[in-house]
Amino acid sequence: MQSESYNSYSVWGHAILQQEDILQPERYAASGTITQNNRLVEASGVLGFFNTKEEAQQAGLSWARAWVDSHG
Repeated sequence: MQSESYNSYSVWGHAILQQEDILQPERYAASGTITQNNRLVEASGVLGFFNTKEEAQQAGLSWARAWVDSHG
């Protein structure tokens, strides 16, 4: 999980490991969360699937920043 401050919000990017079969490569589902003053403002569903944890976290952060930009 990665977080950062963005326009008075805390935005979070999440990477959820998705591995259905031990023989398949690891994949990560991305999601994002926005909080303000330690309260949940908005959370995404699954935004997509990525090959690395970092890519998934960045997708979640990008979604959260875009949400703040369009609602702030």
